[in-house]
Amino acid sequence: MAEKYSITINSIKKVINMKVSGSFTPADVQNFVKDYQAKVASIDAATYNLDVDCTTMDILKPEMVPSLENSYKMYKESGFNKVIFTINKSAILKMQLNRIARNTGLTNAEVVEL
Repeated sequence: MAEKYSITINSIKKVINMKVSGSFTPADVQNFVKDYQAKVASIDAATYNLDVDCTTMDILKPEMVPSLENSYKMYKESGFNKVIFTINKSAILKMQLNRIARNTGLTNAEVVEL
């Protein structure tokens, strides 16, 4: 089974690189939150960018939206300098990610298409 996500800290570039793939189950979400919180606790997030690679992520199913909203709230609470979501050209996914950023008040987020 392929990994659903990865989180790596690049302390030289002051970036947390995150990759999110496919669709998450509730158990995947719990593991992700735990790993995310452990990694972010070890840095000063205000001096870092969060770079999220969503190029292999599936379009969101309605039941996944609340989990993603909670993730966005976590990113906001962490206080990153900037949050960048990279996607393949997908108008639907771009719209979904932008809407969740708006709904959660994550004002320093940007969705970039490859």
